[in-house]
Amino acid sequence: MEHKTAVQLHRILTLRALVFLILGVLCAGVALKGFMIPNHFLDGGITGISILLHEVTHFNISLILLGLNLPFVVIGFRKIGRTFGIISLCAIVLLAVFMHFIHIPAITDDKILIAVFGGFLIGLGIGFVIRGGGVIDGMEVIADYTNRKVAFSSGEIIMLINTILFLCAAIFFGIETALYSILTYFTAMKTSDYVIDGFDEYTAITVVSTKPEEIKRVIVEEFDKAIFVYKGERGYLPGSFNVKHDCDIVVSIVTRLETHRLTEYIAQVDPKAFMFLNGIKEVRGGVIRKKTAH
Repeated sequence: MEHKTAVQLHRILTLRALVFLILGVLCAGVALKGFMIPNHFLDGGITGISILLHEVTHFNISLILLGLNLPFVVIGFRKIGRTFGIISLCAIVLLAVFMHFIHIPAITDDKILIAVFGGFLIGLGIGFVIRGGGVIDGMEVIADYTNRKVAFSSGEIIMLINTILFLCAAIFFGIETALYSILTYFTAMKTSDYVIDGFDEYTAITVVSTKPEEIKRVIVEEFDKAIFVYKGERGYLPGSFNVKHDCDIVVSIVTRLETHRLTEYIAQVDPKAFMFLNGIKEVRGGVIRKKTAH
């Protein structure tokens, strides 16, 4: 029975990865052929480098995408995992096939629309493929790999490569196109973040109060949220460092839509309560949201 359940779960995960992969390739292909390439707009990363090389050399964009990404797929296969490498290879090959065989006319020549919707679609494509377990741009792989070799963070490496890329765009296509390309990249980055992390972002709220039982009641009974409690100490204030008290540190996970209302409730219960909030990328397990019947 357990083996059968495991097989079913594996099939579901495989189907899910396939759906995300196909959606990602379609979105990225439309963005590149319908918006960006006809108007010389770049994205960041390997995709942007591929477009730049295509525009300068007039070589087949499909082969450039495939050739530039393959070495990083191999690195990902070795450093991240076999499944990641296979999914990434399939995504990149499908994108190259899409770019070579499917013709999409330029959808618009309005630069704002190109930057916004081209960036939005390429961001969707990148995000969907990452949700499926792979990549269609080797930049993340190269950044992670290089980060192990040199004293720079992944973000710094990506920023350096993209800065050089957009400077090249300014030289070959003009300052205006380079600036619009930066807008395209920013739109793509924010879109992919939403797709990867989810639109329903979560926030951890931590409360230190002299009225912990009332704070617990508000969070659990008024907001239907689970809590967990640390045993700690409060005090250690400037001018009275030696004054301290045992306390309960109350922590709960809420959605961003609930954050403002909950903090106001807590402030009404204890105006002097100490609160701080942390953004959370992903939450699994536990009781996060009360399920409603339909």
